[in-house]
Amino acid sequence: MERTDLFFSLLVLLVTVHGAQEHTDHILMPGEFESWNVEEGDEMVEEAFDFPTWTSESGGRFLVSVDSFGAVGDGISDDTQAFRSTWDKACSIDRAVFLVPEGRSYLVNATRFKGPCADRLIVHIAGTIVAPGEPKDWDPKNPRIWLYFSRLNEVIFQGGGLITGSGTKWWESSCKTNKSNPCSQAPTALTLDLSTGVSVRDLKLKDSQQMHFAISRSEAVRVSNLQIEAPFDSPNTDGIHISESTNVVVQNCKIGTGDDCISISNGTSNMRMKNIDCGPGHGISIGSLGKDNSTAIVTSIVLDTAILRETANGVRIKSWQGGSGYARAVRFENVKMINVANPIIIDQFYCDSTTPCQNQTSAVKISQVMFRNISGTSKTPKAMKFACSDTVPCSNIVLANINLEKENGTTETFCNCAMGFDYGTVNPSAECLHDTTCDGSNRTKAAGWESTTYIHTEL
Repeated sequence: MERTDLFFSLLVLLVTVHGAQEHTDHILMPGEFESWNVEEGDEMVEEAFDFPTWTSESGGRFLVSVDSFGAVGDGISDDTQAFRSTWDKACSIDRAVFLVPEGRSYLVNATRFKGPCADRLIVHIAGTIVAPGEPKDWDPKNPRIWLYFSRLNEVIFQGGGLITGSGTKWWESSCKTNKSNPCSQAPTALTLDLSTGVSVRDLKLKDSQQMHFAISRSEAVRVSNLQIEAPFDSPNTDGIHISESTNVVVQNCKIGTGDDCISISNGTSNMRMKNIDCGPGHGISIGSLGKDNSTAIVTSIVLDTAILRETANGVRIKSWQGGSGYARAVRFENVKMINVANPIIIDQFYCDSTTPCQNQTSAVKISQVMFRNISGTSKTPKAMKFACSDTVPCSNIVLANINLEKENGTTETFCNCAMGFDYGTVNPSAECLHDTTCDGSNRTKAAGWESTTYIHTEL
């Protein structure tokens, strides 16, 4: 029997076994899994813009430099107003280039760059944009943003420059670093909101106050060749955070921070990640979902080809008790783990709180999740964990060709109310996925399976 036929037969068997329980839960056929491919290249309306090719002639590019509007570029003088004036001009001209010149450092405070803009704008960041280093110097009217772009259509961000958040004092004042500090808000370095058809590529982001790059309420966004870095102990410094967005591609990115390399939250669908180098950090996560009894919907998420190095988690789905909605049609494949503490996790009992979370019966439904071609080393014996709700179990969990080992030791799998099957080589064994018993008898064991106690506040 060919492998595809075997896969199909197993899926049919799974439908038969769980048909009554899962009659409303569509099961993906092999063709559907295989169709979630990430195209190489950037599918944007215009190719990368290399200097010096623009002109002021008809059909050419119109340069609008921050220096022309009074920016000093010494890293000390406040260039915020120059950036705002440059944006207003560039946004109003067809085929403009908003230019941050190479070789200079521009100090910029919280700024909202609003569209819609004239056609085919390019934001070319070749120099360095630096944030104020003192939290007390931050604009009190914009406590959660730094460089915020909204309502853009078919805009390209590029240039090879650096965006640095000067986050050290923000981290020191965080309640995650020192529990005696009050918990307060901090800015996201770069935000793209309410936008369509945007490309962000060939940039570096470093030492953000909290999240480095957030994409929200947007569609058809392409992110490629980003380098994002912050210390492993910098709190809440997610690399790329996606929420309420669809048709997003993230590829060829190297990310190492103090939190999730990539985090995917409510309202995200049709997202592809490819060629991701992650570490240090907390891994690549869907969630957390369902906080404060909220409804979450996440669907059609693919990670294809990644390497995770020394991360606190590997590939993860996490949700709070009390939520509703679903996360489904997810595939993690072709992933290499290097000394990762918790390589594969589904956790419906996620609780990022200073006090214990109350047991609740409702939960975000997690189903149709495939882990395929995942290998490497686990830092602990806890290689795979499927801690699912007693009342809203995980279903249709598929493991294929898994090999997770521990140096000088063995690895194991934990299941609670998780149902699915495996094929090919699966190490450690996941026989517990075949057990349909869901009476809560394994929940007490989950306490010993908690991932490394990094506290993560979802923003």
